[in-house]
Amino acid sequence: MSNEKFKLHPVTAIINVVKALKDLLIPIVIILVANGFNINLDYRSETFFSEMIPLFILVIVVFGTMVSGLIKWWTFVYWYEDSELRVEYGLFVKKKRYIPFDRIQNLNYKEGIFHRLFKLVQVQVETAGSKSGKPEAELTAVTRAAADDVEIQMKKAKQKTPFESELMEIVEEEEPPSTILHKMKVPELLLLASTSSGIGVVLAGVFAVFSQFAEFIPFDAIYDEVAFLMEYSFIAAMILIALALMVAWIISVGITFLNYYNFTVSKQQNRLIITRGLIEKKRVTIPLNRVQAIKLVENPFQQMLGLASIAVESAGGGFSGEADKKIILFPLIAKKEALKPLAELFPEYDFHLVEAIQPPKKALPFFYRIDFIWLVPLIAAISYFFYPYGLLSLLLVLPIILLGRWQFKTTGYTIEGQQITIVSRMISRVTFFALKKRVQVTQGSQTYFQKRRKIGSAKIIVMSGMTGASATVRHIDQKEVEKILTWYEY
Repeated sequence: MSNEKFKLHPVTAIINVVKALKDLLIPIVIILVANGFNINLDYRSETFFSEMIPLFILVIVVFGTMVSGLIKWWTFVYWYEDSELRVEYGLFVKKKRYIPFDRIQNLNYKEGIFHRLFKLVQVQVETAGSKSGKPEAELTAVTRAAADDVEIQMKKAKQKTPFESELMEIVEEEEPPSTILHKMKVPELLLLASTSSGIGVVLAGVFAVFSQFAEFIPFDAIYDEVAFLMEYSFIAAMILIALALMVAWIISVGITFLNYYNFTVSKQQNRLIITRGLIEKKRVTIPLNRVQAIKLVENPFQQMLGLASIAVESAGGGFSGEADKKIILFPLIAKKEALKPLAELFPEYDFHLVEAIQPPKKALPFFYRIDFIWLVPLIAAISYFFYPYGLLSLLLVLPIILLGRWQFKTTGYTIEGQQITIVSRMISRVTFFALKKRVQVTQGSQTYFQKRRKIGSAKIIVMSGMTGASATVRHIDQKEVEKILTWYEY
């Protein structure tokens, strides 16, 4: 194996600097807002130096960050030696990382704006020991040929046996064809944006911006205008609200379109390949044997339409920067249409839902009892300070009870051979499929009040991310908890 050392493309320096400035965006905004966007340039003023100290510190940090990004690109080299990918960088403190090819689980690719302009690609090297969604090593910007060379070297190293000579030439096999299992279309993207929580996120973001710039917004004038509209034209006020929601929906559609454009799921031998993105293209590879569980999520709107979002919990694989290993397999798909590709990908699982074992009727109050612990003091405070209109807060009791009954009717579990399926709900209905051999921990719990009613809860945990992924079936009969524990034990 050649020991020639390779450098990253020069555009890496720009990417490093832009990425660092992006991370500093929030501190920059905070400092500017704290100063009220008023920079005192009169050096004769007594407060000049005290007001400029935060800006001086910010300039030093930004300059240091830019220099650090340039140094990292200048010193970064990688090469192949002894069936390893070796990386080295650093000026005063040399950092080295040697990654055996047989430990590499995935090579994930990402193409940002600068990558696409210069026909480059970012390579993220992930091993079984990669934590917190961070790759073991990252080649920030290399040519497509250089990225392919990393994969070729990895395949060559994995093909060798301990008895083969280093000089033995290995015949390169053709890349096996991949089968497209699912590809999202534009109508599905629109439906995804409309039925997801994207609009709520956009509205929350707008309110957050307003809260940061509240002192610059003429709320009195706006209030007077709204009051005028409400007095003389209720319909006009409703139209304005509808327009605001329409703008939020359009922004949500735009964000969804950028993130999930050309979302494609394909299978190549024993690997699952997911690609998505318009401005920033991402490609992630997931070994099927690393999938620990499958999660089917239906929010209330999607459930009414027979739609669902399907994710996999993986012990390896994922888009860089994600805190856990939950990978969206199908962002939005009809439940009936999902059965065929799921059965093809995971033949060991049975995705046909049968009648679940549900909590007994005596467990119903437990689904909304704990909510009253925080709800009753809240209602009392609102009623006292805003009497008599505060008494309307008593109406909150009804939706809490209805939500608890809804959760009660949804909760359940089934055990079929080596598979356990747990169905639960907070707001969205979540169906969690797991095989016994993938379950890391099974826990049974019982509070004092549950013990009096002879009920309890059972929880399973599979490997995923730092803390694992879990599913809990709450307030079921005590015998059912023991049944789950016994199933896992034997």
